[in-house]
Amino acid sequence: MHDSTLNFSKTGPIHQPKDGRPVDIQVNNLIKTFGNNEAVKGVSFTIGKGEIFGLLGPNGAGKSTTINMMCGYLEPTSGDTIIDGVSVTKEPMKVKRMIGVVPQEIALYKDLNSMENLEFFGELYGLSAKECKDRAEDILQFVGLYERRKEPIKNFSGGMQRRINMAIAMIHQPNFLLMDEPTVGVDPQSRENIFDTIEKIRDQGKTILYTTHYMEEAERLCNHIAIMDEGRIIAMGTLEQLLAMRDQTREVQRPHGLQELFIQLTGKTLRD
Repeated sequence: MHDSTLNFSKTGPIHQPKDGRPVDIQVNNLIKTFGNNEAVKGVSFTIGKGEIFGLLGPNGAGKSTTINMMCGYLEPTSGDTIIDGVSVTKEPMKVKRMIGVVPQEIALYKDLNSMENLEFFGELYGLSAKECKDRAEDILQFVGLYERRKEPIKNFSGGMQRRINMAIAMIHQPNFLLMDEPTVGVDPQSRENIFDTIEKIRDQGKTILYTTHYMEEAERLCNHIAIMDEGRIIAMGTLEQLLAMRDQTREVQRPHGLQELFIQLTGKTLRD
């Protein structure tokens, strides 16, 4: 391997930011075992402040389990995550107030409108009634749904509900967002709206961990990408570094892209 950012070790490659930005997130050898099944097998990486870090892999690769350990929802068998200097395993409640999580499943009260949903979750974070209202209005403007703020969520399309899901993760103004496959089940136009929102969040200086099994999403959004399979990170780097790695190992000319690299490394497709 020619590039040090693609260096492999027993616990997988570790990405270290090279551009001088401070490191926001350190994931240190996370392991999670369920009975005899080791779902996550020593995952380590770092995320630079203000970047979108992509976790790419097929369903069942261990992406959601990794995120759940990083945000304190699931206790690791071993290992830890350090977010802005705070240990998730030692201070999980403190970490939960510092981060925003966009779950894979829609987590909204469908009979309430978007303002009511945002104000409810804002109260759970200890915001005053005025703070909840002001922030809810600002965030709805931000995600482009302010004009429909009084409509019940059940009237919204899947893509609109996913944007409200993202808005709720931002109500307490976290600097780190974990997004677990936020475009699952939406149409192409809604995906574009979600991408635009994520890029605006990034432009505000927020740090994002983004999981997906869609290669084109990782290619478009992410500064660095880790490819995960069977509980391990099998390759990591910028898009350019990963494609260079693919070119180094190519034996037969095929279409360019991350799909080819994944097949070369695992023998299967990202959508298996």
